[in-house]
Amino acid sequence: MNDLHRHFMAKALRKNFTDTERLLWRHLRAKQMKGYKFRRQEPIGSYIVDFVCQEEKIVIEVDGGQHSEQESDFQRDKWLEEQGYKVLRFWNNEVMTNIEGVLEVIRNNLNHPPLNPSPQGRGRWGTHLKGGETMDDSHTKV
Repeated sequence: MNDLHRHFMAKALRKNFTDTERLLWRHLRAKQMKGYKFRRQEPIGSYIVDFVCQEEKIVIEVDGGQHSEQESDFQRDKWLEEQGYKVLRFWNNEVMTNIEGVLEVIRNNLNHPPLNPSPQGRGRWGTHLKGGETMDDSHTKV
């Protein structure tokens, strides 16, 4: 996918927000999160991320069940981390039923990463799997 195609694809995604993305965006937009600017559906390299704070290099992804064990998500996260980004992944139902918990994880990662993996965020700080299992940074089940 070339840069122009990614640009137009990101623009289309911004116009077609899911309800979950819309809810989270209400809390991230207009520098509401500790004064940090977030962008939505932003191209980074060959990917389009749901939300990004370039100042702190934090990427936030909101996933439905189709993402539960996709290898492409692991490769994407690895590439983003190699570029210096922290990747926080949340399930749609986490955002919809526990928005305050999700926002707390995001706040805790702005300016200073947590010493321990978050039980709510996934990606670099731990990945949720089916049955309550998690994966650590090396992508091994714990």
